Amino acid sequence: MSEDLPDPGLPDRPLRHGWTTGSCATAAARAAFEALCTGMFPDPVAIRLPGGQRPSFALALTEIGEGFARAGVVKDAGDDPDVTHGALVVATLRRAARGAGVVFRAGPGVGVVTRPGLPIPPGEPAINPVPRAMMREAIGEAAAALGDAADVVVEISIPGGEDLARQTLNGRLGIVGGLSILGTTGIVTPFSCAAWIHTIHRGVDVARAMGLRHVAGATGSTSEAAVQLLHGLDEPALIDMGDFAGGMLKYLRRHPVPKVTVAGGFAKMTKLGQGLLDLHSRRGSVDLAWLADKVREAGGDEALARAMLAANGANDVLRQARDAGLDLPALVAEAAWRTAARALAGAGSELEIVVVDRQGVVAARTPFKPI
Repeated sequence: MSEDLPDPGLPDRPLRHGWTTGSCATAAARAAFEALCTGMFPDPVAIRLPGGQRPSFALALTEIGEGFARAGVVKDAGDDPDVTHGALVVATLRRAARGAGVVFRAGPGVGVVTRPGLPIPPGEPAINPVPRAMMREAIGEAAAALGDAADVVVEISIPGGEDLARQTLNGRLGIVGGLSILGTTGIVTPFSCAAWIHTIHRGVDVARAMGLRHVAGATGSTSEAAVQLLHGLDEPALIDMGDFAGGMLKYLRRHPVPKVTVAGGFAKMTKLGQGLLDLHSRRGSVDLAWLADKVREAGGDEALARAMLAANGANDVLRQARDAGLDLPALVAEAAWRTAARALAGAGSELEIVVVDRQGVVAARTPFKPI
């Protein structure tokens, strides 16, 4: 996480969609099931996605041994900057007792759930409900075509997944030992940030299931460290909301907790104060004219306010306001509170805004106020 990273830009061409880990696991599981039944791997192997599409996947790994069949598919995330792009998703299938159905196991590189609040209960492999349903359907379809029983143990593994998981927030959610097998549509939409928003929602779910009464969403590591120190919060209470203030607040409106803190750098909180709920630079920039009005409101003279229009970004405005002895962050915090309160309306929560400077010092803080 970081504060106010520059926009890396997007390719000057149509963005290519990719496949979720759930789709890759499903394709590998179906191929391994057919090999377990017939001794032959279908390659490529076709599966049905939740939306009815039937893509085909090439196999990168095939193996048959005593009582098992194994297949692997390399994940192609398209143009999405996905940490699992290029990972090998492997399904190893063995026969289960008659009537057992499809039983899931976590192999190396796939995590296990240890905290309540996620869609999968503690002790289960971190294979989400939609990928489980996709695999059951694919195996059942193959079993019907082959006249065999769909009673198998499906072990999903991702070589190197435990190291990749350190680049995700799985540990904060209580998923240990590796990655999650995710996907609701089976398709990765480039730069949709669906996985990040999913993690925000699951973080709220875990906090609620643990009975926590206060959660704090931060735009980056600097503001998160500051708000954790300010309130002495444990890790499950910290929500890495990044630029998705609206995604967190709207979910909290439907799944409330008693106290909510939104923390961020001066520039990000300025955008929130302006009324933006998606704080990424692609969605909107800091409005220097808006900040100039806040300088006037803080007691700055007209010459200083006009100088803000030529400032080199929000943090330059902050520096000049401080040099003039103006408490500009307090006004930004109040404006940000009003925007966040509208998004959180009806939750019955108390809301606080914390503005943090680049040195990690709290520059302004509203009191907790009821929505």
